[in-house]
Amino acid sequence: MRPRKPAIRTCIGCGKSEDKREIVRFVRTPDGAVELDETGKANGRGAYVHAALECFETAIRKRKIASALRANVNEDDIGRLRADFERVLGHPGAIDNEDGDA
Repeated sequence: MRPRKPAIRTCIGCGKSEDKREIVRFVRTPDGAVELDETGKANGRGAYVHAALECFETAIRKRKIASALRANVNEDDIGRLRADFERVLGHPGAIDNEDGDA
């Protein structure tokens, strides 16, 4: 049996590609809410950012999260996403997106 190709995703902050398990996913859920997806499996449109504050800040400053998710992201959303992102950075195991794509 052939080994699977790694799932590669592109960071919307810096534009560099990375393995899906090494990158943080934001998702626009089917009901229109924008959230940080710690599992990497939530239903909805996703956008990926490196687990680095610089990439997150660039994505916010250039409005790339809103554009990639095709959603309106207001200041309240940004504050909540920033808090969730910083919490995930404080707990590196929280972004472990093991989904069997080995």
